[in-house]
Amino acid sequence: MSSVFIAGPASWNTLVVLDRLPEPVPHMQFAEDSWETLGGTSAGKALSLTALGRDALLYAVSAQDAPGTRVRAALADAGVRTLWADGEVTERHLNLMTRAGERVSLYLASPPPTGGAGDAAIEEAMRTADVLVLDLAAEPLRLLPLAQRTRRPIWVDVHDYDGEAEFHQPFLAAADAVFCNADRLDDPIAFLRSRVDAGASLAVCTLGADGAVAIDSDGDEHRVSAVPVDVVDTNGAGDAFLAGVLDARLAGATVPQALSAGARSASTVLGSRHLHPLLDD
Repeated sequence: MSSVFIAGPASWNTLVVLDRLPEPVPHMQFAEDSWETLGGTSAGKALSLTALGRDALLYAVSAQDAPGTRVRAALADAGVRTLWADGEVTERHLNLMTRAGERVSLYLASPPPTGGAGDAAIEEAMRTADVLVLDLAAEPLRLLPLAQRTRRPIWVDVHDYDGEAEFHQPFLAAADAVFCNADRLDDPIAFLRSRVDAGASLAVCTLGADGAVAIDSDGDEHRVSAVPVDVVDTNGAGDAFLAGVLDARLAGATVPQALSAGARSASTVLGSRHLHPLLDD
């Protein structure tokens, strides 16, 4: 079976549900709900690929602290294969959310890039994989040249990219497949076409409740509707969508078939308070 190497964030998050997002003025609000759980875009992709039966390896950085212990234990209990680097801190987020799906993510801690002591093992893991997924973080940015040397296809997820942010540029330049959402793009179709013109074989933009749109290597546009579901929490839906598309493409699916698989994969996490139902227990 084709395998996937994923590098990027695995975090410990505090989620707070509010009746509305806070206004930028001093005030008090009462939370409707709150809980702690595993987070991180790379952890979400690894969980969904594992649930789909795809051979996936997650490489992430965490510290030997209480949040790091929780992160590693949660992934191990869910059956996700991992390769860890010991960092200075474990990534932590505070997510302020509403029932309508609005979200503000506050980064409480984010690990800096490592010194590269484990690069030999990382390169070996990359070379044995069929696809590399590099997410937006300091350590994957450091690994980009190493990933390019393996000549494996690189998939990137630039999330709510605004079309200008400098940090995203090296990821976009290296990408064979680009995923994003439409939150901050004035013209998602134009952005997707620009990525295909730049050399990507696939560019996809998720549209929330409106599904997703993609441009393939021939310049053809494809759309898929979202799968109807009672939404509990939107965290991890975009990661699950990418995982579903990637798994289907590795199995030989066409772009329309893969988009449908991505929509089904995303629907499975929307009914959970966690990144994936694998974590519900």
